[in-house]
Amino acid sequence: MIRSKTVGYKIFTVINYVILTLIGFLCLAPMLHTVFASFSEPGPLSAHIGFIFRPLGFTLNGYVLVFQNPNIYTGYVNTIIYVIFATLLGTVLTITSGYVLSRKQLLLKNQMMFFLAFTMMFNGGMIPFYMVVRNLGMLDTRWALIIPGCVNVFNIIIMRTSMAEIPDSLEEAARIDGAGNMTIMMKIVVPLSKATIAVVVLFYAVGQWNSWFNASIFLQDRSLYPLQLILRDILIQNDSSQMNRSDLENNMAIYKDLIKYCTTVIATLPILCIYPFVQKYFVKGVMIGSVKG
Repeated sequence: MIRSKTVGYKIFTVINYVILTLIGFLCLAPMLHTVFASFSEPGPLSAHIGFIFRPLGFTLNGYVLVFQNPNIYTGYVNTIIYVIFATLLGTVLTITSGYVLSRKQLLLKNQMMFFLAFTMMFNGGMIPFYMVVRNLGMLDTRWALIIPGCVNVFNIIIMRTSMAEIPDSLEEAARIDGAGNMTIMMKIVVPLSKATIAVVVLFYAVGQWNSWFNASIFLQDRSLYPLQLILRDILIQNDSSQMNRSDLENNMAIYKDLIKYCTTVIATLPILCIYPFVQKYFVKGVMIGSVKG
């Protein structure tokens, strides 16, 4: 009987490794394909069909052309501004909302949670959303990308669940010493919720970094475009007109694919560099916020 279990366990382990390896390859393959393609020669790249397992030649001309586009620098600056302010504002509002909703003595707490959960399933749609932003006078301004979507209900629920797990005895001891709600939140609750806060910050930062749809409907001034909207123009509309270089103008058509891959790498690299440093907080924070609802 023990032998049978041992054989079954080994088979189960092997199957798990095979499935996880396949999933890992499927996740990693598009990234490797994009990186290898960004360093390939434009001629062989444009003629190649299928996955690229290694660079087709080696050149940095694609990156040189991309960085000659002034929109790339403007997009980077705009995206950094949007990410910093939207993440900061969203994190502050999420922490305060999570703290309030985690208090057991809060009146109408269940009704408030129902209202928040309702907004996750139903919304007014794009046209009412656009009309609200327009009537608030935020069209074609940076605020249109910072304020309307700065708070996510899912993040509030994660924060509330994490803060609700903090022992009541800590709050009671603080109140005996004369601490108020603000002191309790800043001195006790927030320090004990650092892992969850790190997860929320990551969610907001990545979401804002990858956001392009709101910018496409709210912005007309190209000087306010985020990097992802510029990347979309390059990938979908082949907008590489400002990347021409005198010695490459006649062959610009074969460089279009190379420019797309290089731009994708440039737009993705910052998030890939930051994620490993917050991964441990990400795993811990998600587990804490998933123990109970």
